[in-house]
Amino acid sequence: MSNIEKQIEKEREQARTACDISGATSPECAAAWDAVEELQAEAAHQREKQPEKSYLEKYCDANPDAVECRIYDD
Repeated sequence: MSNIEKQIEKEREQARTACDISGATSPECAAAWDAVEELQAEAAHQREKQPEKSYLEKYCDANPDAVECRIYDD
């Protein structure tokens, strides 16, 4: 689990606690869930920014000495 996913889970627990203590319609509860939503949005944004590696790139990461992965200087 990534760092941001751990933070989201931590914020969810805090939101649940805040809602249990203050009530589901309290401003504290709403603010706590807003924090969770902001972190989820940031996680989605980070996933967009990092393109998925191709199968060849993954293969070359695992097998840098393979013929297919050699890089030649001109």
